[in-house]
Amino acid sequence: MNIKQADYVKSAVFEKDYPEEVASYEFAFVGRSNVGKSSLINSITGRRKLAKTSKTPGRTQLINYFIINKEFFFVDLPGYGFAKVPKIMKEEWGKTMETYLASARQKLVFVLLDIRRIPSEDDINMLKWLEHYEIPFKIIFTKVDKLSNNEKFKNLKNIKKKLVFDNSDVFFHSALNHTGKEEILNYVETVLQNGI
Repeated sequence: MNIKQADYVKSAVFEKDYPEEVASYEFAFVGRSNVGKSSLINSITGRRKLAKTSKTPGRTQLINYFIINKEFFFVDLPGYGFAKVPKIMKEEWGKTMETYLASARQKLVFVLLDIRRIPSEDDINMLKWLEHYEIPFKIIFTKVDKLSNNEKFKNLKNIKKKLVFDNSDVFFHSALNHTGKEEILNYVETVLQNGI
């Protein structure tokens, strides 16, 4: 699919603040702080500064909405698992995310995992939470340009000790060279046309 238009709509914390515009679908991006959510959104939309990236983990504290082709939303959710953030702030982010994920809005969640790291307890809990509430999701491994093919294969083997998935059922992405961009967009198009 081609993304012809991508615009920031608004940021929200509470459900009453979510955009009122009716969108056919919402594709939410969730993952640990600094996993590359904003970079991925910028890469697949072809807009370098659409989602603000930060070198400081834990900077995204709000739910950020972007309208794509005037048809559907990309939703950048707060990052989780950053140790230096005060506990009360973590709890607030958790509530913000849980409220969004439990909302009735028609959505698919992309869970981003850094291919260089073994999934954390927070990652595992997020996947279990989505499964428990029957929220459809797909995994995207980020930062694949940082590893050779051999290292990637080895890391996937170790990751599979913690997670069960089929390689054909996940996506691999690099914000640097846009590896995986077409596959992700093709999947988005399929969901828009046929549902999940």
